[in-house]
Order: sequence, then structure tokens, then C-alpha cells
Amino acid sequence: MTISIGNDHAGTQYKQAIVEHLEAKGFTVNNYGTNANDSVDYPDYVHPVANDVADNKVDFGILICGSANGVAMTANKHQKVRAGICWTKEITELTRQHNNANICCIPARFTALQQAIQIVDAFLNTEFEGGRHQNRVDKIPVSC
Repeated sequence: MTISIGNDHAGTQYKQAIVEHLEAKGFTVNNYGTNANDSVDYPDYVHPVANDVADNKVDFGILICGSANGVAMTANKHQKVRAGICWTKEITELTRQHNNANICCIPARFTALQQAIQIVDAFLNTEFEGGRHQNRVDKIPVSC
């Protein structure tokens, strides 16, 4: 499985730990995030991840910033992207099961590091339920 990951300055430590965790499991990770703690503009790190997901170059994306709101808003501007803010295991599972999210957005300032890793595992291990949810997911994109 191939994952693209991006982060701003609030998510550097989390990104590094998540990349190590995923690589230890045998995943290929495209790292588009900053490796520093200096202030950066999160859209610069979101768009490459969202492009990879929208173009089917990767299986999933992971984005990390302080609240996860900015990265989610930016990613969801891309057609074929369904980025969900994931702050608990249960919310994460529902984001996959009901919304077929393809990008997991983690709020680094509101989750513990170990919790963030559990969120990533839940996201990658939860299947979309389809059924009645597919009709709803099909209504998400708008034509431009």
C-alpha cells in the first residue's frame, strides 16, 4: 500500500512517527510535509497529497496540522477527495465506513501521539460499507 503524507509545522513530530510506523509495516510513504517546526503555509503541503489521491497514484492520504481544519478544507477542494477530520478511533472508523474518506486529517494539538498512530491504523484497516452510503457519497462532488 502506498500513502502520501503531508503536514505543517504543528504536525512535524507526528508525521515523523507515523512515517516510521507505516514503513515498519511495509508501506511505501510519499512525504510531502515539512520536516521543520518553523511556520509554513499548510496548503503548500496539502495539494501534493490531495493530487496523489485524486489521481489514484496512492491508496490513501494523511494530513496533519494543529486543528486539522485547514488541511481538510484545502484537500476537499480537490475533486475525488474526501478528507475527514479524525480525532478518535470511532470517528475515524465512521469516516471510512460511511463516507469512504480517502484522506485522514489529524489534529496534532488535540490528539496524543500514540492516539494519532491508532487513528492511522483504524483509518487504513476500516473498509467502506457501501450500500446506502454509496448513494450519499456519490452526491458529494459538484461539477465545476
